[in-house]
Amino acid sequence: MKIRVGINGYGTIGKRVATAVNQQDDMEVVGVTKTKPSYEANLAVESGYPLYVPLENINMFKQAGIEIAGSIADMYKSVDIIVDCTPGKVSKQYKTDYIDAGVKAIWQGGENHNLTGVSFNASANYKESWGVQFSRVVSCNTTGIIRTMYPLDKEFKVEHAYISLIRRSADPNDSKIGPINAIEPVVEIPTHHGPDVQSVMPWINISTMAVKVPTTLMHIHTVIVKLNTETSTDQVIKLFKETPRVKLVKSKDGIRSTAQIMDLAREMGRSRGDMFEIVVWEDGIKVIDNTLYYYQAVNQESDVIPENIDCIRSMCKLEENPMKSIEKTNKAMGI
Repeated sequence: MKIRVGINGYGTIGKRVATAVNQQDDMEVVGVTKTKPSYEANLAVESGYPLYVPLENINMFKQAGIEIAGSIADMYKSVDIIVDCTPGKVSKQYKTDYIDAGVKAIWQGGENHNLTGVSFNASANYKESWGVQFSRVVSCNTTGIIRTMYPLDKEFKVEHAYISLIRRSADPNDSKIGPINAIEPVVEIPTHHGPDVQSVMPWINISTMAVKVPTTLMHIHTVIVKLNTETSTDQVIKLFKETPRVKLVKSKDGIRSTAQIMDLAREMGRSRGDMFEIVVWEDGIKVIDNTLYYYQAVNQESDVIPENIDCIRSMCKLEENPMKSIEKTNKAMGI
């Protein structure tokens, strides 16, 4: 019997989670939600997803000619688990609703770790979400850091990681925020990314800084890692090649920027042109005196999507072995 998944919020992350869920053979989407009529609401219906809306907005959707399946409260009655992809500042209210409905729920990295007490990464702490009612998939940047930092720590022991994040200013479909023509430092030090990594890897020593730049494509991380174990550039390259959901590219092959990475994803035939892997420049990896340097790129719209799928499996006790879940998800999603 398939796990019945409801997606609260059919936006940037929600619609991608919906596609990924329906690619699996052990789960299915039974409903998605929108709060107001929009092109995304129309697309959800056209894609065959039952659409649920706030009770007080039902007439608004009917007047817009958008077919609905019922209220959001109605959706709770038909699901085993909710993947919450709603905007910030409404999580506490929805948590109360989920508790009252007796359903499990996953939140995204925009919410605080304290909301659930459990944060998730498939490779690093899959079993911590085993059977729990609530969990949180960490943010796109945190996911990106953990994807490469966890195997490094496991293989070579990380003494300290220093990471600078060059962050996109907005998602491609967002015209409301910027900066438009500026570089904006995140003056809070450390940024929230380091503590967020520690919500999954509490033992790791990590320092983070960030700047926002006027691009919508991806994030870039510049990473410096002091290692406790002697290693070489070739050994690190070999490790990353063997790490799930990490993809090595070379600038000498013409992949010199995030623009070429996103073009590569499109040429690979990826749904929505998504790059689910964390992309590391192989010719940018260098070990000098037990200090490792590398660059990686994060597609903020998509790297957390396979993590949501694995989190569903852990919370619903579908697969106990983390690597088997990762392999199953990857195969279904073409990763």
